[in-house]
Amino acid sequence: MTKVIVIGPRGKMGRLITQIAASRDDMQLIAGVAPKGRDYIGNDLGSAAMIGRELGAPVTDSLESVIDSCDVIIDFSTKEMAMDVLDLAIAHKKALVCGTTGFSPDEMQRFQKASAHIPMLYAANTSKLVNIMNKLLEMVASKVGNDLDIEILEMHDQWKKDAPSGTSREMGEIIAHALKKDLSDIAVYGRQGASSRIPDTIGYHSLRAGNIPSSHTVFFGGMGERLEITHHSYNWECFARGACDCAVYLDGKKPGFYTIKNVLNL
Repeated sequence: MTKVIVIGPRGKMGRLITQIAASRDDMQLIAGVAPKGRDYIGNDLGSAAMIGRELGAPVTDSLESVIDSCDVIIDFSTKEMAMDVLDLAIAHKKALVCGTTGFSPDEMQRFQKASAHIPMLYAANTSKLVNIMNKLLEMVASKVGNDLDIEILEMHDQWKKDAPSGTSREMGEIIAHALKKDLSDIAVYGRQGASSRIPDTIGYHSLRAGNIPSSHTVFFGGMGERLEITHHSYNWECFARGACDCAVYLDGKKPGFYTIKNVLNL
């Protein structure tokens, strides 16, 4: 049984991860870790995550006080909190699943370097179907991508802080790699003014409205036809289930940098 600590148990992902982990026979919740000053610190994790029952696991504001009791840490909190979690995971040799987005290239390098010391799994999107979509994007881009105009449209709720989303950035990276190009050289963000489309670029468009959970569409535009590959999530449950699958997968693994592709055998 995989012993898990959930970072940010009152957040939209933390609540769902707690709920799903509590329902699984192969996971045991050890504790939740909240940002300092939250009024639910000291409560039971089930109460803090509002799942309707107590779980016999505490909520604390000190990861260090509980970290040695777990096998894997699941962190979908904030990028600021995630850096502290990463440092403690390395210091205590604990496996880490991180799904937080919005990191700089230098911060992402810290996750890569951590994999020399701990089992590290970073996933911008833990949905099974999103990752199958990524395989489809790779196939289309490698076969006909150089002959088509490529645009990425992503939609999220009004509270999402980073744009474009981590998932759409990953999609762009996959497409660019299939085209043997660097995304930073060909990405265009938004469009304004009177000019034609710049050839051989990937256009990005980010919508933020209401409580849209997550929606990504990649357009491959040709002359007289177009292909659209789309994923819609109805809520965040698919990401939480995927995060739990990642944690169970990572338990007992050797240090290394793992991805959702390893979990799904893609």
